[in-house]
Formats: sequence, structure tokens, C-alpha cells
Amino acid sequence: MDILSVVGLSVFVAAMYYAVGADAEQLLDSRSFYIVIVGSLGVVMLRSTLAEFLNLFPTLLKVFRHKVDKPTDLIDQMVELATIARKDGMIALENQEISNRMLAKGVTALVDGNDANFIRASLERDTLITSQRHESARSIFQSWGDTAPAMGMIGTLIGLVILLKNLEDDPGGIGPAMSIALLTTLYGAILANGALIPMAQKLENHAKREALNNELIIEGVVFIQKGGNPRLLSDLLSSFLSPKVNKKRQAAEAS
Repeated sequence: MDILSVVGLSVFVAAMYYAVGADAEQLLDSRSFYIVIVGSLGVVMLRSTLAEFLNLFPTLLKVFRHKVDKPTDLIDQMVELATIARKDGMIALENQEISNRMLAKGVTALVDGNDANFIRASLERDTLITSQRHESARSIFQSWGDTAPAMGMIGTLIGLVILLKNLEDDPGGIGPAMSIALLTTLYGAILANGALIPMAQKLENHAKREALNNELIIEGVVFIQKGGNPRLLSDLLSSFLSPKVNKKRQAAEAS
């Protein structure tokens, strides 16, 4: 569970509720809801394939539940695997428990006796396909976030048209018409900036970290296949770490 995502969303909702207070009911309008929420969802359906749209809700859970392995943990595990392979041979890696999907695929390729070029090409292709899948999911949330304010603007125009048409015949209708005009803009801004766009950015960050981990894994697996010294593997992969994390890791190894 990504606690920060849950806390961030909760803080946003709490801030909105605290600001509105007892006037919250006055901001509820079914017509504005249908224009912005249902309308923007329909536009998302229009720009997506069925598979992409059905993947929307599982992807939503990833915002709160997706976990990306720490690069330092992957490095430690690969150094251990390299040590086993150098000592007992590649076949000894077969019984190792590996939770990371990409690393497990790489180790399977090592056990099967594939050469370095084949392993690199296979893992890089897997990384590319995974990145494309992540980008497809992220783009839907980004598109929805871009559409919601536009639907809010459409609702504003609808409200203004109704207001102007009834200005002379029904002056009492000015209030409801203005309500639609303003609330649709409000709904669109809240939906886009309070939820959809931050979710798209979160998914993008997850994808970038996972792609970097995959690059790290590819270099580590190829190093193991070539029979490199496990003591050098940690130094080779340390370039994938930030200077701060790398310095902290070196201090821990020295102690």
C-alpha cells in the first residue's frame, strides 16, 4: 500500500470539506455531475480501445498499491546470485526464490544456458513492451484529466445559454442556470487537478523507476552470464543509484 497516496488524497478531500463546511450541500448538483463526470468518462471511452478502458480500474489500484523494488535490494540479490552461479554453476540458480518478475525471467534464461546477446535482447524487448503498457494506462488518466476541465467549460457555456434564454421570461431561473455554469467548472477543476492528473504523474513515476530497475537487472544478469567476479558486480551496478544512496551503501559495506 502506498501510504503517501492515501494520505495525499485524504488531505485534499479534508481541505476541500473544511473550506466549504456547512455549505457542502449547496455544491451538489446532479446536472453538473452528469456533464463533467459522466461526460468526461464518455470521452475517455471514445479515445480508448475496450482493452485499455477495462484496464482503467485495475490501473487505478496501482496508484495506491503498486510497489517498485528498491535498487539496493536488487543489487544485493544479484550479487548473491552471481556468487552462487560462480561457485556452483548456473543450474544452481534454478531453486532460488525471486519475487521480481524481470529478474526471475533473466535467471531462467541463465539456467537455460542462453548467451548474453539473447538474454539482453529478450529482457530489453520485455522492458519495452512493459513500458508501452504502462504508458497506455498513464495516458488514459492524463487524457481524462485534460478532458474534465473541458467538460466543465462546456457545462459553463450550457449554463450561460440557459441563463440568457430565460433572462426575460423567467428571471428566477438565473440562479439555477448560474449554478450549472459555475459548478461544472468547479467539478472539472477538482476532478482533474485533485485526482486524475496527480494519478497520471504517480503512474509515470512508477513506470520510470521500474524501467530503471529493469536496466539494472539486464546489466546484472548479463554480467552473471559472462562469469564476472561477484565482487565487481556491486560496483558496476552502483551507477544506477543516486549519489546519496550510493554513499550510504558504501558506508554500510565498509562497517
